[in-house]
Amino acid sequence: MQSIAFANLIFHICPRYLLPKGFRSTIHQSMISTLKYLLPARLILIFAGLFFTAYTLPAQKGRERLLLNEDWKFYRYSSGADKLMYDERPDAGEHKDDIDADSRPTEAVVVNSSEKVLKKWILPSANPFIKDETQHHERPDGHPGADFPFVQGSFDDSAWQTLDLPHDWAINGPFYEGWNAYIGGGMGRLPVHGVAWYRKKLNIPATDAGRTVYLDIDGAMSYAMVWLNGKLVGGWPYGYNSFRLDLTPYIRPGGENQLAIRLDNPPHSSRWYPGGGIYRNVWLTKTSPVHVAQWGTFVRTREVSAARATVDLSVTIKNTSAEDRNVKLITEIYTTENGKVGKRVARFPSASLHIASGKTVSHDQSVFIKNPLLWGPPPMQKPHMYIALTRVLYQGKEIADGYITRFGIRNIQMDADKGLIVNGEPVRIQGVNQHHDLGALGAAFNVRAAERQLEMLAEMGCNAIRMAHNPPAPELLALTDLMGFLVVNEIYDNWETKKTPLDFHLIFPDWQEADLRAFIRRDRNHPSVIAWSYGNEVGEQYTDKKGAELAARLKSIVHEEDPTRPATASMNYAKPHMPFAEVQDIISLNYQGEGIRNAPEYAHLKGINTPPLYPAFREKFPDKMIFSSESAAAVSSRGTYVFPVTPGMSSPAESDKGGDDKNNYVSAYELYTAPFGSSADKVFTSQDDHPYVAGEFVWAGWDYLGEPTPYYLARSSYFGIIDLAGFKKDRFYLYQSRWRPELPMAHILPHWNWPGRMGQITPVHVFTSGDEAELFLNGRSLGRKKKTAYRLRWDEVKYEPGELKVVAYKNGTFWAEEIVKTTGPAHKIMLQTDRTTVGRDGLAFVTATITDQNGLTVPDASQRIKFTLLGPGKIQATDNGDPTDLTSFASSHRKAFGGLLSGIVRADKHKAGTITVTAQSEGLQSATIEITCF
Repeated sequence: MQSIAFANLIFHICPRYLLPKGFRSTIHQSMISTLKYLLPARLILIFAGLFFTAYTLPAQKGRERLLLNEDWKFYRYSSGADKLMYDERPDAGEHKDDIDADSRPTEAVVVNSSEKVLKKWILPSANPFIKDETQHHERPDGHPGADFPFVQGSFDDSAWQTLDLPHDWAINGPFYEGWNAYIGGGMGRLPVHGVAWYRKKLNIPATDAGRTVYLDIDGAMSYAMVWLNGKLVGGWPYGYNSFRLDLTPYIRPGGENQLAIRLDNPPHSSRWYPGGGIYRNVWLTKTSPVHVAQWGTFVRTREVSAARATVDLSVTIKNTSAEDRNVKLITEIYTTENGKVGKRVARFPSASLHIASGKTVSHDQSVFIKNPLLWGPPPMQKPHMYIALTRVLYQGKEIADGYITRFGIRNIQMDADKGLIVNGEPVRIQGVNQHHDLGALGAAFNVRAAERQLEMLAEMGCNAIRMAHNPPAPELLALTDLMGFLVVNEIYDNWETKKTPLDFHLIFPDWQEADLRAFIRRDRNHPSVIAWSYGNEVGEQYTDKKGAELAARLKSIVHEEDPTRPATASMNYAKPHMPFAEVQDIISLNYQGEGIRNAPEYAHLKGINTPPLYPAFREKFPDKMIFSSESAAAVSSRGTYVFPVTPGMSSPAESDKGGDDKNNYVSAYELYTAPFGSSADKVFTSQDDHPYVAGEFVWAGWDYLGEPTPYYLARSSYFGIIDLAGFKKDRFYLYQSRWRPELPMAHILPHWNWPGRMGQITPVHVFTSGDEAELFLNGRSLGRKKKTAYRLRWDEVKYEPGELKVVAYKNGTFWAEEIVKTTGPAHKIMLQTDRTTVGRDGLAFVTATITDQNGLTVPDASQRIKFTLLGPGKIQATDNGDPTDLTSFASSHRKAFGGLLSGIVRADKHKAGTITVTAQSEGLQSATIEITCF
């Protein structure tokens, strides 16, 4: 990627040549000091675009949006906690950590609230997202917790930890070990639980008197409650949603203001690693009393063609002043290209609006654009983006507010026969599911780390992401917009029934509507979002009409907020004849398409058992698009192989049948699955047999923390096509061979270092985008085979050291080749980095590879490697992709796994210079690499 000049950034965000006379944008210094650390153009665009959802206007006028990520004080109770609880909770009791992921959810345990909890004061935060005003929550008098020391400005927090956000308090460990761990494998064995406080002093200048001041939190895990100057402002229980609180009544302009945030993360509250802390960005938004409301614009496009497109815009304006106001609304549309704002292509008719005191007004407008630049997924299409610049003017042309909306023009159709159609072209969904953690960085969101994940998925041929199973960070959707990924955006993993004792079901009755509306309003302008998922494998699939009625109610909320996209809930149990399936706009199936536990190898397993159901759903719903929202659920440990190898195409991972119970590894022959899953080969067969199916979202793209099926003594999953450290498993090349058929490639597995298997059967498999291949062992041909399935198998190869070579052909001509050799002993370390230049506070991912004297990777090397660093930076984390490794991620040294180790380098946020990273291991030649921090 190429960097862009900082001047271009300024013009991208604040294009002064676009502004009317007298409307001079200003850039707050704290924004500049953060943005200048970011080098790649894509990252600058994302981060800057989030800074300036609206223009920053001069003091006393308009809007400022300030990032509040620096210099927080943090304290987490080591035991016990204060009594400022959101609500009473049931006793979690005994909870089995390693239940199958498709086990039936159970009924909720009812607990009555007491008068001591703060729930009644927090519920009014949901009111802006509750449609029926008669159902709004009335806040009781008083400010619970006002006398608690942590909320008071006079409290001395100098002994607390000082840190920057985003922050995940659990990621550095230590890991809990054993079967009786307080936090088990399901939640990642890390200390995510507990109560913690964040404090920060806000300097609010006297000139802000009369302005409206909001606190915007993109994500805090969980049960967030906020005090300002000792007053309870409000909060939000669901840890994945972004939310806003109005600080205006509690602000003291002209001095220091004490902000205090309490979080409470229960144990047994998730089926995966949730992280802990304020793990996304926090903002202070200052506006004029009359301003565009939170997430107050909605752009839709219709009648889209190469010649023209109609753009519909809804703008919601809020008046927090004590007076009625008359305003003028003006919106213009501009192209964006290569990090710059381009030409103006349309202007909506100006509108005069009257807004009563304390009210909001929405206004709808339409305009058409000639020869639009369409947003679509690569490689056949390009993800072009536009911005809508909305200005709100008082009488006399004084500017009240300026607001930027980024959007794309595209036409999405979901056809029962042709699948997904984007701008008139059929697009096969080649998707993956992604959890929200970033491996060794934990839940603390980082744009570069997320971008790296998407880049590797794109290299594989992936074009779609399902957000499993919660709203993502806003920056992640900015990335999918810019990179052209299709997104199924999802919010709930459960509704009224529970999957773990203390999960979201406890707050669903009170917060279902507010969470759902907030989720959609925040994300509905993203062109990458093609569908909403309001539930994943929920227990209400089992409750017949009652569950279907709840699904229908939730779906109606989705359509009220966004009538342009389909809404669905993913089904792993509901069958075509059940009322739950009838509700869905599109048919979203988890594993049912290829069948669950229905093959002979799975017959002995207990749990959901169903034959392949694509035909049955097709017959019942001939007019609805069908796709697999979760497919495969294959499991493997990178670079480890278990013998013998199953002769079939799919098998559950069990002891000595793909599973290594001694080391808790799963064979990387990529034929083994979770009990409810199927191999990629079986999924491909099913999808090809049913061409009307629109595609799939594989479970999962990357390994993630928690849910380590089938070995719950481990810390992280085995499901990923890419491991937790970012190293490709063999499965990567299987998907690449299918999803990028135009790419010449061939991949051999396993490795060829087997000193204990001389003369023993050691099957060799090949993944290739060719249509036939010939395998050679030490120059001898082992046969040329045509590809009749999705892999080529030589299952009778007897091991002898030396060289394996495959030559792949396509249409009878040479296509690609790969060579795998038996290596010599480990001799040295080699270092590579994903980039040699980073901005301040930026990340570089360094890979240490153990090689022999000839530079060949030693695939079974496991020596301990230590990273050291000189210069303006630090080793943020290390990882090797081994799900059983319980070394703290914060450690600068650990064993290699499969000959590889990753070190994550974070540049200093204050200093420039050269960072020198050295990797050392006893008995090996060390290596050094330099990274420039500017």
